Amino acid sequence: MIVTVARVTDVNRFLELFRTVGADKRREHGCRSARAYIDPDDAQRVWSFFEWDAQDYDGFLADPEIPAIARELGLEAPPQHAVAAAELDA
Repeated sequence: MIVTVARVTDVNRFLELFRTVGADKRREHGCRSARAYIDPDDAQRVWSFFEWDAQDYDGFLADPEIPAIARELGLEAPPQHAVAAAELDA
């Protein structure tokens, strides 16, 4: 699982593009599922959870179309990767 956190300029615009353009591009690079959550303490911060193999994710990041899509999403800065503090089977 890959988890990212980003501040966005317009949450509604971000979610619309996350569901459409973003989903198409993620699917192209092998993403199996994605979820976006609005941070309850900051309405402009979005947590995104992806079921993605690391190699496919790296290919996604290297895609030359990603910078333009990121600008469309209204990201204030590149997403930060959250690192799991623990990984358990239950």
